[in-house]
Amino acid sequence: MVSKPRPGTPEVHRITTAPEPLADDLARRTRRYLIQMGIRVLCFLLAVFTWGHAPIWLSAVLLVSATVLPYIAVILANAGRERRSEPALLMQPRAIGAGPAGVEPDPRPDADPAAGTGRGQWSP
Repeated sequence: MVSKPRPGTPEVHRITTAPEPLADDLARRTRRYLIQMGIRVLCFLLAVFTWGHAPIWLSAVLLVSATVLPYIAVILANAGRERRSEPALLMQPRAIGAGPAGVEPDPRPDADPAAGTGRGQWSP
């Protein structure tokens, strides 16, 4: 049986929906980047050492990998924190004075914003 919260009580956040701490996120992304750069250095060194001793296609694949890995590593490192699945509405627009007094926004979620009467648009 799930009970409803009492009116006026603050919202309680569940630990399963709390975002990962920033320090942990930065440490994870830094560790992943350093591992990928280590793989890049290994690919480059293997390409140099196998240049005359292995098929040329192997050295070429290693060189291409060493060239492409930094791009991929930077994109993954800058990906940042994952977004929450449920959007958090911090304040109601009326609470901060987001429109002329006495004018209410159109509450219809299916209203067309291009027609000038959708969400975020004010209709007289």
